[in-house]
Amino acid sequence: MISQTSEYALRAVVCLAQSGEPSKTSNEIAKLTKVPEHYLSKVLMALAKGGIVHSQRGIRGGFSLAHDPNSLPLLDVINAVDPIKHIDSCPLKLEQHGTNLCPLHKRINQSITLIEDLFRDSTVGTILKEPSTSIPLCEL
Repeated sequence: MISQTSEYALRAVVCLAQSGEPSKTSNEIAKLTKVPEHYLSKVLMALAKGGIVHSQRGIRGGFSLAHDPNSLPLLDVINAVDPIKHIDSCPLKLEQHGTNLCPLHKRINQSITLIEDLFRDSTVGTILKEPSTSIPLCEL
């Protein structure tokens, strides 16, 4: 339901939140999250433009979170790079349907809303505090 770009953004943000360091370079984040560095650079720039991360150029430069992980909803991260799209008119372009969705597309759109609500109600901090034997989304 979310794009690969959104997943990469979530990996990067969770990685930054759990690192404990003031900032990380895109190269470091790429290695830790298993995201291709070239693609990750574009994702990080979108996150910076969306106010999710800070970007600092130079020798001590890199990326850092712009928010406390406990107050940063996962939906904000997703919306900064590739917002979740709802079905607002017939995907089949059937004239007689228009914006009056059939029962199937109504149900699909309801599931999209449920997923969006889950991401809105979950913060980066929530992910980091969840008991697990695995480190979320990246290796440290």
